[in-house]
Amino acid sequence: MSKVKGNINVICLEEEAFYALLEEVVKRTQVNQKLEADRWISDVEAMKLLRIKSKTTLQRLRDEGKIRYSQPTKKHILYDRQSILEYLERHSKEKF
Repeated sequence: MSKVKGNINVICLEEEAFYALLEEVVKRTQVNQKLEADRWISDVEAMKLLRIKSKTTLQRLRDEGKIRYSQPTKKHILYDRQSILEYLERHSKEKF
């Protein structure tokens, strides 16, 4: 319900609705911050996401262009989380 007092609009919510709205705002903010912070991940995180144990397999996926990566320095390689998720999705099988 909205009430107008002069030039100020006042919105009234029931307590339950207010806290539900607040939880949703916090959840969405946390998700957005996490996605931005975790776009580029380490080799360890990439292998965990792919559920592989071999750095050689990770390198092969990188070398074959199957997953995106960034190499800010000669020995420092980061992997694009979204490209890994897309790679997994491309190789998923539909149920019968």
